[in-house]
Order: sequence, then structure tokens, then C-alpha cells
Amino acid sequence: MTATQPVAAISGAASGIGLALATLYAQRGIRVIAGFYPDDPHDPALAAAQVESAGGEAIWLPLDVGATASVDAFIAAGVKQFGRLDYVIANAGILRRASIDEMSDARWDEMLNVDLTGVMRCFRAAAPHLTTGASLVAISSIAGGVYGWQDHAHYAAAKAAVPGICRSLAVELAPKGVRCNAVIPGLIETPQSLDKQNSLGPEGLAKAARAIPLARVGRPEEVAKVIAFLTSDESSYLTGQSLIVDGGLTVRWPD
Repeated sequence: MTATQPVAAISGAASGIGLALATLYAQRGIRVIAGFYPDDPHDPALAAAQVESAGGEAIWLPLDVGATASVDAFIAAGVKQFGRLDYVIANAGILRRASIDEMSDARWDEMLNVDLTGVMRCFRAAAPHLTTGASLVAISSIAGGVYGWQDHAHYAAAKAAVPGICRSLAVELAPKGVRCNAVIPGLIETPQSLDKQNSLGPEGLAKAARAIPLARVGRPEEVAKVIAFLTSDESSYLTGQSLIVDGGLTVRWPD
């Protein structure tokens, strides 16, 4: 690969949508600054092998989006390695179940620190390195971005705010030729959604699929393709938008 090929920074790249996107970028010749959280159970070596087998060039770096110093170091190291930064995908997040009776300040603050402020940290660290044609994408959720979700008010609040960040940065960064959009995934089969304790789990996903017009939950690579579109020249006049990727769930009239 050459120094003229684009570079994408992805938080939460070791699993789910982040890994699917890193693999897709590898197939398309886009170099990747891949962030992984060391305390997650996902093996970054396996993720790196998948991206490498797709023909990609990537640098894998520990990243805690809940800590400013970690995010700043992640972006700085990636730019030093590749000499440029073109796309930034704020994908990392956590999911915790908590009813309002259980909602301590600590639980609330932890969620917003990672799932909301973490987005801002990634974009803030990247902004000085972006030039005309660059693109930012943040991952929201159908929970908060469209629907409410019982026992997840803190998660929904964080995800509902993500499109607001993107709309504002779309306006602020437009004079630099930089675009910013959000993606709102619906029910996607990822390690997070398969977590029965904090999310729907396999049985919950199978049940929910019956309400989706396409009659199935989505795959991480299907969301990755939408993100790749938003960072490509094919979406050069699209900014400040939130694209819902949900198999038609949000437009279905209830039976």
C-alpha cells in the first residue's frame, strides 16, 4: 500500500460492527488504525489476523474511549504511523442493564462517559488532522436513536445524543470540507446483542426478528457497508444525517 491510500481510525475494532468494518476497509485498500479495549474478552490477535487475511494494513492499539489521554494517544500514534487521517468511526460502546431504581450516579456517568463523551473524544482528537474529503461517522442505536428501551435509560440517553453531536459537527466542520454523519443500527447480531444479561440474547433476537419486515436481524457487515458508503466519495454531498439500518423495523405498522 502507498502513502496516498486513505486511513481510517475505528474504535471498538476487535469485534462486531467495528471488526466487520476494518475487514471491509482492508478489502478496499484502506489502511486502518484499529482500537481495542484491553479488558474486553475479544482477542485482538484474532481480529488482526482476519483483517490481514483480507489484504489489509492495520495498526492495532489499546484504546479506552472513556479516557481522554488514551484517545489522544491512539489518534496521535495512528497518524504518526500512516502520516494522515481520512475517516474516523466512533464505534466503541458499552451496554449495561439497569432499571431506574438501580440507576446510581456511577452507572449513569459510566455509560455516558463511554457511549457519548467517548464519541466526542474521538472526533476532538481527530479534528486537527482532518482535511477536505475527510469523514466522521458515529454509531448510535435504535434504542434511544428511535425507540425507548426499558431498563436502559442511560444507554438510550447516550445513543439519542449521538446524532446531535453529528449534526452540529457537520455544520462546524463543513468549511474544512469535512463531513459528519451517524448510523443508527437496528437489531444486529453482535457479541453485545447476544449478551443475555445486558441485552436481548439469542432467544430475544430470534423473537424480535418476527417483527422485522425482512424477517431477520442484521449482520455486522451490513452496517459496515453503510458506514463505508458514508466515508466514501459516493456520499460526498451527505452530511449531518442519521441513517437507520434496521431491515424496516421502524416503518412497520404494528400487527
